[in-house]
Amino acid sequence: MKKYNANRFSKMLTEGRMTRREFIMNATAAGIALPAALSMAGNAMANTPKSGGRLRHGMGYGSTTDSLDPGTYENSMMTATGYGYGNHLTEVDADGVLKPELCESYEPSADAKTWVFNLKKGVEFHNGKTLTADDVIATFNYHRGENSKSAAKGLLTAITDIKKDGDDKVIFQLEAGNADFPFIVSDYHIVILPSKDGEVDATAGIGTGGYIIEKFEPGVRTLFKRNPNYFKEGRAHFDEVEILSILDVTARQNAIMNGDVDVIDNVDPKTVALLARVPTLEILQTTGTQHYTFPMRLDVAPFDNYDLRMALKLSIKRQELLDKILLGHGKVGNDIPVSAAMPFLNTDLAQRVYDPEKAAEHYKKSGHSGTIQLSAADAAFAGAVDAAQLIAASAKDAGIDIEVVREPSDGYWSNVWNKKGWCACYWGGRPTQDWMYSAAYTQDTEWNDTSWKDTDSAKRFNDIVVTARSETDDTKRQAQYFEAQQLLHDDGGLILPMWANYIHAHSKKLAHGPDVAANWIDDGNKLAERWWFA
Repeated sequence: MKKYNANRFSKMLTEGRMTRREFIMNATAAGIALPAALSMAGNAMANTPKSGGRLRHGMGYGSTTDSLDPGTYENSMMTATGYGYGNHLTEVDADGVLKPELCESYEPSADAKTWVFNLKKGVEFHNGKTLTADDVIATFNYHRGENSKSAAKGLLTAITDIKKDGDDKVIFQLEAGNADFPFIVSDYHIVILPSKDGEVDATAGIGTGGYIIEKFEPGVRTLFKRNPNYFKEGRAHFDEVEILSILDVTARQNAIMNGDVDVIDNVDPKTVALLARVPTLEILQTTGTQHYTFPMRLDVAPFDNYDLRMALKLSIKRQELLDKILLGHGKVGNDIPVSAAMPFLNTDLAQRVYDPEKAAEHYKKSGHSGTIQLSAADAAFAGAVDAAQLIAASAKDAGIDIEVVREPSDGYWSNVWNKKGWCACYWGGRPTQDWMYSAAYTQDTEWNDTSWKDTDSAKRFNDIVVTARSETDDTKRQAQYFEAQQLLHDDGGLILPMWANYIHAHSKKLAHGPDVAANWIDDGNKLAERWWFA
């Protein structure tokens, strides 16, 4: 009897890639009784996407300092905004697989130093301009320019040249081979923008996406209308989309319970059970690469001291944070941004545990005395302030005095993160180690939020990342990534105590496909494109 994949065939039926008759024939051939096959087909058809309605999305992100410039995107509200109005050369689809988006295909040279992207033909920007290779080149040059402050700049430093072969083919030349380069070009900052005379207007909010921006109020809301000329069939179903920044956890909860919004993200684990009892709501959890961190900046004293960093890492009760902050909706972290969902996890790396005696030894050796400030706001993640308080409490047993500074949620990502010495943070994660390191830990990225650059271990780490990037032998690449994780674990300024599930609550009137992406919150931050009203 042949294997029958119900989810896959249901998806093909709802997306129009399989007829109802073909669905039933496949089901019965797999041994499913005809009445059951008919019922399955009916259920699948009931979930077929429908157009219309206004989606109101309450997000636990956003800041009044936000800008439409994709190079500045630093929270999920802006990522969702960028995905709403724009597209990228590639995308990680809902099933977790990397796929072409604005390109039809891509091919590497034998050494992976040259990558050719063949663009889709006939794609239009919202201003009516047709997408060409010039737009792709201008967009990438905007992020990689000498004076660029783009958060994607560090990802693109390996590009030595970009050229076109006609209007529909873009050729990237890299300084060294990179087997992960097609993942890199899907980075949410690199929204392909229309160009004029080799330049792009990064703040215009004009793209090729499924929705057109009607109004953008930083830290408040983004309002879209559907793009009638969207090139993706079966996507962007809503007539209008309104993304609302609702930073307060209780306010988001009340908004979804009262029907003021249709979906919320960043549900506090403490309120999951309450929301699950509301008859009009559904709870949706996805497990991916999201992790909560407390980065220590090595360019801010006293975190430039190795023993002090190690003392703090050993003074944290990680299981307590998982139990009390996430209520078990996640797993314990080990101070490396690599999970089992990513290739080449170093399984030989010992799990760091709470050890107040060793913490006290390192703290004494550091020579530090006095209070250490830890900044936090629930803008970082739901329960971040409480988590900081628990860290302060557990550190007392090691003789370490931590003062928790409760920061304003608005402006947190501009005024606190990547500026103050020690703070709460979250990362949505990346699908590959090279991408994660290039986004947050290599010396050339704008978002190196630990400023781990100048120690011998940091320099060795950077060398390994560059070498592993072009290594095509998996055995050698694994050894390189194992060493990189060991270096980061032992010397870096990263405290990663827990991996967190994405938790959402949504109206039962909303529907989505059988696959919900876990690479970011909100179905890969593409909820507006992928969901619909049933």
